[in-house]
Amino acid sequence: MIQNTKYVGQYSTIKKVEAKNSNKRLKRIFIICFVVLFLFLFLPWTQNIRTTGNVTTLTPNHRPQKVTTIMDGRIQKWFVKEGDLVQEGDTLLKITEIKDAYFDENLLERTGNQVNLKKESIVNYDDKVKNYDEQLKILVEQRDLKLNQSKIKLKQAELKMQSDSIAFETSKIHLKIADYQLKRTDSLYRMGLKSLTDLETKRMKKQQVESYKVKHENIWLNSKTNLINLKIEISNVQVKFESDYNKILSMKLSALNEQIDAESTLNKLENQLSNYEMRAGFHYVFAPQSGYVTKLKHGGTGETVKAGSEILTLMPSQYDLAVEIYIKPIDLPLIQRGQKVRIQFDGWPAIVFSGWPNVSHGTYGGEVYAIDQFISPNGKFRLLVKPDDNDSEWPDALRFGGGTNAMLLLNDVSIWYEMWRNVNGFPPDFYKNDVENVKSKK
Repeated sequence: MIQNTKYVGQYSTIKKVEAKNSNKRLKRIFIICFVVLFLFLFLPWTQNIRTTGNVTTLTPNHRPQKVTTIMDGRIQKWFVKEGDLVQEGDTLLKITEIKDAYFDENLLERTGNQVNLKKESIVNYDDKVKNYDEQLKILVEQRDLKLNQSKIKLKQAELKMQSDSIAFETSKIHLKIADYQLKRTDSLYRMGLKSLTDLETKRMKKQQVESYKVKHENIWLNSKTNLINLKIEISNVQVKFESDYNKILSMKLSALNEQIDAESTLNKLENQLSNYEMRAGFHYVFAPQSGYVTKLKHGGTGETVKAGSEILTLMPSQYDLAVEIYIKPIDLPLIQRGQKVRIQFDGWPAIVFSGWPNVSHGTYGGEVYAIDQFISPNGKFRLLVKPDDNDSEWPDALRFGGGTNAMLLLNDVSIWYEMWRNVNGFPPDFYKNDVENVKSKK
């Protein structure tokens, strides 16, 4: 501090400092800063929703696939190791049986023999049924012939009975005539007009006629009895036919039941043989598609595996990338399919400006492909984002499961509006693409 002011004028620096007007320059700086800040408030700002996610694929067959075994067994030999590239159908490992029901090495051959024997048995049953059909056919023919023969005999018996009945009636008439002639001759004999010889002749004739009447009556009764016997014979033929027919039919039905049982057993044996053949193919586990072996769940040989247990994980060699991200339920109404997204992948350097996506560097474009219709266990809704065809391609070195940071782009507003919205706690503006804007204008 200079104590004596008379020496102040001797220093030029002090004179220059005292000569400057600092108040005007400071005021000018404040004015410029205010103008710049004011103009900055009118710059465009893209509203967005920040979220995180990870790399995935759109189609299920492009995602990591767990290769499982279909049967219980013991690992005998590995044909691959982790990191190997395999093609579809390549052998991964061999599994041997651990169940005693499948230890027989000739199991397929013996089961096949059982199937062939059962087929021959079915053929025999079929021949047996055909034989019974022939017997029934012959029996029906014999029945018809027998009935026709019996009907003819019955007709002849009826005619003979009619003839005998006529003869019997005739003998009764002759008896009446003989009796009348005897009475008349007896009257004439009493009157002396006829001799005793004539009277005795008439008596003998009447007795002869009576014997003829008894004879013809007996013949008529025999004919009638014969007719009844023929009717009984026809009935017996029918009954015997029904008995024989039912007996053969019963044997035929028994043969059919045995044939059906044999066919049922054959179906079971064929099903069993088919299962054995398919199970024999399960001893080798093949690659369901081309890809890289990433994780082996079992080490070495001799370990037992259960049916349906995971053996290894296979990552497809060719897949279409996508990104799955999660948003809060409050932001769901702001999102729709086709909406643009800027994505930053983990491991790729980027300079990100939240409100100016076009100025950001190291980010990649995408668009919303699908929106889940139900909430996820983490309390958010999942979105699937596919690459934007009009933007730069995503890096080839991306891998399934990698992390991402995403910005869902909304409406373009001014910075002052965005600040005012955040201060008041208002939601962002709804996003509408160009197609919807055109429709709304129409």
